[in-house]
Amino acid sequence: MDHSNVADSPAAAVAATAARSKVRYYILAMLFIVTAINVGDRATLSITGTALTQVLGINSITLGYIFSAFAWAYVLGQLPGGWLLDKFGSARVYGVSLFLWSTITVAQGMIGFFSVSVAVAMLFVLRFLLGLIEAPVYPANNRIVAAWFPLQERGLATVIYNSSMYLSVVMLAPLMGFIAHTYGWEHVYWFMGGLGIVVSLIWFKLVKGPTEHPLVNAAELEHIRSGGADVDMDKPKAKDAFRPKFSDLKVLLKSPMMWSIYLGKYCDTSLQYFFLTWFPIYLVKGRGLNIMEAGAIAAIPGICGLLGALCGGTICDVLLRRGVSLTVARKIPLVCGMSMGATLVLCNFTDSVWVVTLLMSMAIFGKGVVAVDWTLVSDTAPKQITGMAGGLFNMFGNISGIFTPIIIGYIVQATGSFEGALYVVAGHALLGALAFLSMGRLHRLELARAN
Repeated sequence: MDHSNVADSPAAAVAATAARSKVRYYILAMLFIVTAINVGDRATLSITGTALTQVLGINSITLGYIFSAFAWAYVLGQLPGGWLLDKFGSARVYGVSLFLWSTITVAQGMIGFFSVSVAVAMLFVLRFLLGLIEAPVYPANNRIVAAWFPLQERGLATVIYNSSMYLSVVMLAPLMGFIAHTYGWEHVYWFMGGLGIVVSLIWFKLVKGPTEHPLVNAAELEHIRSGGADVDMDKPKAKDAFRPKFSDLKVLLKSPMMWSIYLGKYCDTSLQYFFLTWFPIYLVKGRGLNIMEAGAIAAIPGICGLLGALCGGTICDVLLRRGVSLTVARKIPLVCGMSMGATLVLCNFTDSVWVVTLLMSMAIFGKGVVAVDWTLVSDTAPKQITGMAGGLFNMFGNISGIFTPIIIGYIVQATGSFEGALYVVAGHALLGALAFLSMGRLHRLELARAN
């Protein structure tokens, strides 16, 4: 019997669709887990910061500079990291980065074996290396989602991996607070680093490109390809294929639309760095909690951030499915979310820890809604340079990670209070809302050269 025409029949096509594999969701789950570990490793210093200021005898200004060491390197590493992704592929570069940054995290727990001056210098250097090695992570997340998910699923997929930062706050921050309180600050670094090393081994086994993954069937591959996913993004390049150059970034830097996006990302990331660096210390020094209480309280806004992220992605995808323009579907959650982020300034007008928790929860909910901003990279970047475009986007955003922790450190040292710091962070939130509002019509930019 000849089966050649059966596979092409409508019934066979329906059956193939019904039997579509779901590997893209497993890939997304790995992105979620690894990004949560990534953010948790960044937050180790904020959890252990109060203990380290006592052990090392440093003040708020010095701690602010140590916080910023990560961001200096993270910013410097964005464009080289994006270039590595475009050249060698997301899965390979990401896996190596995960293993190396986890090893650096373990090493941070060793500084207590050295003299105070050496320990302070080592901590600065190790935080710098951590930022450099973690630089490809978010551009890689964006590339992997662009390769695995069609356009109408990409908003929710993007915020799911972005929302993992709130999983870190909800689960890892209280756990790290418990470990620091019970066993000592150095055990926080050993636990988080060891966890990352184990997960890196799983990563190399499970994460591959859509066309290379052994578990993907033809129906799923066709679904994501026909929906606009760049499934061949990480396939080996032919000798005469396009090779990314840093000069290709000119098309982005000449666009007013992109400068509005970059300013919005800068302001959004300022909120992120406040929550990842000074927020637990604010709860301890500004509100009189102990380190374990601060970790537990910080989990409540974290849950709200997670819900906000899921809400923002869902809104985007629903609006697109209902025929709303891409520009409007992106602007609504971005502008509303940044505006909500400014509510944290109201903490200056209450003495109640629970009111502070409520206000911070509202602000982080808004920050979570803005997690959809990473879709702007795949919406606007030329397909040939999505890695470098993501690196440039993240570079501009994380410049605020250099200045925000230092500015807050000076304010706290000079005034003995966090009031001024909250005004600075809230001002960034409102400026970010205006920046995203002024993006104009979103459209994909094109390179002038073909190869």
